[in-house]
Amino acid sequence: MIPKDPMILLSYVNTQLRDYYDSLEALCTCRGLRKKELLEKMDSIDYHYDEQTNQFI
Repeated sequence: MIPKDPMILLSYVNTQLRDYYDSLEALCTCRGLRKKELLEKMDSIDYHYDEQTNQFI
């Protein structure tokens, strides 16, 4: 289960990306997340995925 609060979700996702996954695609596939929904939720708090650093910034 992933956090619903956007700020907590941000921390969770960035930790998962740092520690376990080499891309957002891999995270979404393994965790059964909808990439579009995740991107929209992060966009709502003005964070955007950066492929080079593999994190939301």
